[in-house]
Amino acid sequence: MVRWKRGGYLVVLDVLFVNLSFILALFLRFDGVPAVYWQAYLTTLLPSTAVRILSHYFFGLYRRAWRYASVQEALAIVGAVTVGTFFNVVLTLFWFQSTMPRSIVVLDWSLCMALVGGSRFLFRVWAQREGMPDGPKEPVKRVLIVGAGDGGVLAARELRNHYGSQVKLLGFIDDDPLKRSQTILGYPVLGTRDDLARITAQHQVDEIIISMPSVSRRVIRELVSIAQSTGKKVMILPGVYDLLEGNVTVSKIREVQIEDLLGRDPVQVDIAGMSAYLSGRTVLVTGAGGSIGSELCRQIVKLKPKQLLLLDSCENNLYDIEMELKAATDIPLVALVKNIQDRRAVDNVFAKFRPEVVFHAAAHKHVPLMEHNPEEAIKNNVLGTYQVARAASAFGAQKFVLISTDKAVNPTSVMGASKRIAEMIIQYLDTVSTTSFAAVRFGNVLGSRGSVIPLFRQQILAGGPVTVTHENMIRYFMTIPEAVQLTLQAGAFASKGEIFVLDMGEPVRIMDLAETLIRLSGLKPYVDIDIKVIGMRPGEKLYEELFTSEEGANATKHERIFVAKPCALDLSLLQATVEALEKGPGEILPTDQVSTLAFIQRFLPEFRAGSEAQAGLLEAAAQGEK
Repeated sequence: MVRWKRGGYLVVLDVLFVNLSFILALFLRFDGVPAVYWQAYLTTLLPSTAVRILSHYFFGLYRRAWRYASVQEALAIVGAVTVGTFFNVVLTLFWFQSTMPRSIVVLDWSLCMALVGGSRFLFRVWAQREGMPDGPKEPVKRVLIVGAGDGGVLAARELRNHYGSQVKLLGFIDDDPLKRSQTILGYPVLGTRDDLARITAQHQVDEIIISMPSVSRRVIRELVSIAQSTGKKVMILPGVYDLLEGNVTVSKIREVQIEDLLGRDPVQVDIAGMSAYLSGRTVLVTGAGGSIGSELCRQIVKLKPKQLLLLDSCENNLYDIEMELKAATDIPLVALVKNIQDRRAVDNVFAKFRPEVVFHAAAHKHVPLMEHNPEEAIKNNVLGTYQVARAASAFGAQKFVLISTDKAVNPTSVMGASKRIAEMIIQYLDTVSTTSFAAVRFGNVLGSRGSVIPLFRQQILAGGPVTVTHENMIRYFMTIPEAVQLTLQAGAFASKGEIFVLDMGEPVRIMDLAETLIRLSGLKPYVDIDIKVIGMRPGEKLYEELFTSEEGANATKHERIFVAKPCALDLSLLQATVEALEKGPGEILPTDQVSTLAFIQRFLPEFRAGSEAQAGLLEAAAQGEK
């Protein structure tokens, strides 16, 4: 009803404007208007007015939200007035059998454009003023936008349209010399990134918005660092891949997150290639309730498998992901509470459901815990992997993908060693099976259970201190969705026992990470939140590696996925191990720390116990600093 009422007002205004424009055109053309033209006007008054109004209607001038008028609306006005003018010339010629002077036609067109168009854009200005939120007359927030490109213009327009007098947009910062001293949407380009600190202080900026969605993560990280050094609140516009999913609104401008600062651009994957081996297939994900396993499930259902099997030993985690997926997809789901070490249970799953693709994400992963429970790491990560991989081979699965870790490279922890042995076993099975086995190796994932980011956030919320194990410790980081996307992509490449390694970008110093997270929380390191070095934990490394010295790296079809060069395997040892596991796992599996070390050293003679390895690394690091 409101829309029709508003449209009715516009029709009345247009009736007045289209007639007024013609009358003004006559007076502008003639000092004294000849009677013949008055007669022509009065004769064609009703039909010519109707033609104008119909033209405006068909161009949507009565259906548009003029408070958001932009170039599209301006083009619609030009089209409506032009078409109306053309048909009125034809009507006058046909009805009155006479022609109007061309100057009258041009003047009528120009005046009609000015009156009809001007009324719409005055309505836009008025509507925006009326729609401004209630609040104090003086702006409560002074904002500076970094980036005067398309993203910055979108952000400026949204802030102006939605916040009105609650925000004072001061201008832009941009490194492009061609934009220097320009005005965009009425706001000046005040300088470059080098001027950011000075401009922030000079203009008393309250908030800095980084609006450069198409630049690399490296540039974003530099800009965030400069902006944070001012001590002001820093916000960010989503990346270009996020913007493609929907229109930009102020709600999309959010606080900077640690994911924005990774030294790597967003992942792009071949969706068609991934779909080819998963679409219409029965897929099994072990460890489906974990951080990686649950994200695997989320992304796999988007690729339309025939059926998705979710296997986990923790019923609570399994229930959560099952309920989440049921609400989001109609793909058939089967939740299986099973222990991967249980041969009979694993065989029953494969015999009943015949999965064609298996993603093995189930594992014990916490390094310090596994140092204290080493035999459990071997039982779950080695025996459990063998049981699932053996069943995949025995029941004719096409692909088996092991989720591994960079801690498997030159391992100094029991967990890392157990994952390296698991890699060796699936490489051996690939030589004796028709199933394609592969492993995907990557580093830390942001936000996973037990990782450093959630721990730091909890410590910051508690008021500190944030605890770092060593000031020189570095790690590779990747978001969970990125890691899973690349894992699915690597699965498409798997064919002959490869170990795929994901490009983790630049390594991050954990001390720097702690300081950044504190700043992102709006606090100052060592002032509001202290950082304490507590010493390395058993089994930890100062740095992680992605390849052994023997492996090196070969490129794949994807720029972010590498494959480790094949290295020599002790096939006789692996065959004997597999045969022993077949006869009776209890005879070969370790039962305590001493037997665990002996078991690991059969496969990795250079492996040392956690505390010894830790001491050696610290000694090497100290020598390197000298």
